[in-house]
Amino acid sequence: MYNMVFCVVNDGSVEREELPDCDVAVFGFGGLGEVDYESELKGETDKFDKVARLSKDNGCGLVCGCKTVSRGLVRKSAAVSDRGKLLGISDMLHVLDCEDYKSGSSLGFYRVNGCKVGLCVENDLLFPDTFKSLSMCGCNIIIVLLEELRDNVPPLLIRAYSYLYGIPVIMTAGKTAYFADISGAIATSTQNITLFEVSPRNNYHLVTTRIKGITADAKNDY
Repeated sequence: MYNMVFCVVNDGSVEREELPDCDVAVFGFGGLGEVDYESELKGETDKFDKVARLSKDNGCGLVCGCKTVSRGLVRKSAAVSDRGKLLGISDMLHVLDCEDYKSGSSLGFYRVNGCKVGLCVENDLLFPDTFKSLSMCGCNIIIVLLEELRDNVPPLLIRAYSYLYGIPVIMTAGKTAYFADISGAIATSTQNITLFEVSPRNNYHLVTTRIKGITADAKNDY
């Protein structure tokens, strides 16, 4: 698969006219802020339309973090658009303890500009099954969206997941962008706009194991 350029905008809004030449642009939670579904449906706001328009005007895919509100329930989410078409909204799946958020119900998995992109929102990074499931779905790359970087654990996790599951990972956390490669290498940037050239991978190993039991003999007493 050919190399792709991912543009990470750490601190900026989707209310802009131009992006650097890229295949997929990634905005953090400051890109959209809070989006109320009811206001969007009534036409009082057009934040999701702005995501679609920006991706259309620049001929690229776009992933943007946001907080969505539906009848008082708040979710941490990601809006995904591909060259003018809004593909969907994916929510954080895991809510910890007494956090004031509602959990989502399904993995974020999209084909964006010809690339199979998996999404990991906030707390989902702490659960390895998120990455394992996206890997088994055939993702070429996983994008992680964190509102802020509270400690040094997230960079360690994306580096480990990328190495173990064989998928490049791009993460935006606060005002820092990260890229983890399957080789175990990791790059960081605090620039407002960072371009990462990524080679989406689709390599596999055949892994065999030995266990006892599961005899092939037929049984007549089930």
